[in-house]
Amino acid sequence: MRVMILDDDPWISDLLKQLVLSIRPVAQVDCFIDVASALDAWQPSTYQLVMADWNLPDAPGVNLLQKIREKDQDTPLIMITGRADRDSVLAVKSLRISAFFTKPFQVSRVVQCLEELLPLDAPPRSTTVSTEDLMSYLNGLSAGELDLPLLASVKDKLQLGYGGAPMDLRELANDWQFDPALCAHLIAAANGAAYHGLGQPCTNLSSALTRLGGLTSVNLAISQALRQTNTHPDGMLMTLIQVHLDGAERLAERVVLLAQQCGLDPAPLQSAALLHRMGELCVLYQTQKWENQGNSVEEETLTHAIRDFAAPFAVRLKARWGLPMVLRELIGAIYALPPMQVRREQVVMRLAAAMNNGEPEADVERLQRLAGLA
Repeated sequence: MRVMILDDDPWISDLLKQLVLSIRPVAQVDCFIDVASALDAWQPSTYQLVMADWNLPDAPGVNLLQKIREKDQDTPLIMITGRADRDSVLAVKSLRISAFFTKPFQVSRVVQCLEELLPLDAPPRSTTVSTEDLMSYLNGLSAGELDLPLLASVKDKLQLGYGGAPMDLRELANDWQFDPALCAHLIAAANGAAYHGLGQPCTNLSSALTRLGGLTSVNLAISQALRQTNTHPDGMLMTLIQVHLDGAERLAERVVLLAQQCGLDPAPLQSAALLHRMGELCVLYQTQKWENQGNSVEEETLTHAIRDFAAPFAVRLKARWGLPMVLRELIGAIYALPPMQVRREQVVMRLAAAMNNGEPEADVERLQRLAGLA
């Protein structure tokens, strides 16, 4: 079974893909960002469902649906758009649209619609145990396959939202502020072309939630939870993940206190502290996915994997998510100050790390003087 998604917002496109896979796990989902490429890919009987946005870079998404209906009267078509006016709904009525959803949409309603429209999956093929060793597996991963593990408590609550349970964004945000994965994803989405506009770079969770809006924020968070439905770290991996999460949280607490003492906005510094272990967390998450293929890892091998892949994975994630340069510089300052043009915020990051790491008192005092806290 194949499903076509046409949407130029990569975050919404991925959300729709995850919703399809959540109910039809072996479906092939093809995502396109413009009408021309979608038209090139579509042929009669190729897709069992087509979902399209209206406003796209090259042409209205409704053009794709019109072309499909000229040759195919049966394939279900879904319009997902920011347009909510009566004229837009009437404009596609003649195309016998199966559903019309206005962004931001309720995930549970879309899932219910997909359940009704999608044919059942073919029986899943038996899984093959991977014989690739961990280091080769990690080395072969593309940037698009890299991710960070969600906190188990956060993932559990989001799965309730997927089922239609009411979600209190304020309560959720209290949990999300300690989850590096969700903070990174929502900050990245808020800096995307669909939401950024001409505003300042978004550097913290609170401003990301404001820019995205409550329902969109919850939807994008649910998308990440769906990605990790079958990934449950335990044993050594869970212990190591918690060690790095605790380290990130301790640094975030320290840097907020120092920023307040210096009269600086603590929000971007807190985000940088929370994300500074993203490389290590990424390696551990990818190792869990490798274990899910029937493998097991020794502690020594995992230590080597973290040593070799944490830094390059962090670089690739920052680039793929388009994290603002100010956040990247703050994260870098945790490990070393730049040789020139050092900002006070960077000094505070380095000072917080030095204090938490128990570095020599003379180094801490020097950093305190640079920060204006002597």
